[in-house]
Amino acid sequence: MSTSIRVSNETKAKLDRLKRDDESFDELLERLVNDEKPITVGAWDADTADRARDAIDRSRESFDR
Repeated sequence: MSTSIRVSNETKAKLDRLKRDDESFDELLERLVNDEKPITVGAWDADTADRARDAIDRSRESFDR
């Protein structure tokens, strides 16, 4: 069975960069969803994002003093 998935041009470009020359888009997506590491294409992982939020909160608190 075949299914179409609509993605933005930006998402398609990111997928193109991740896709290996010898794999189909189906194989790419299968690899990404089965990968044990979190997918962080141009994004922070949850721990880095939490640390950034904490730093922002501390910075805002310092201006309230």
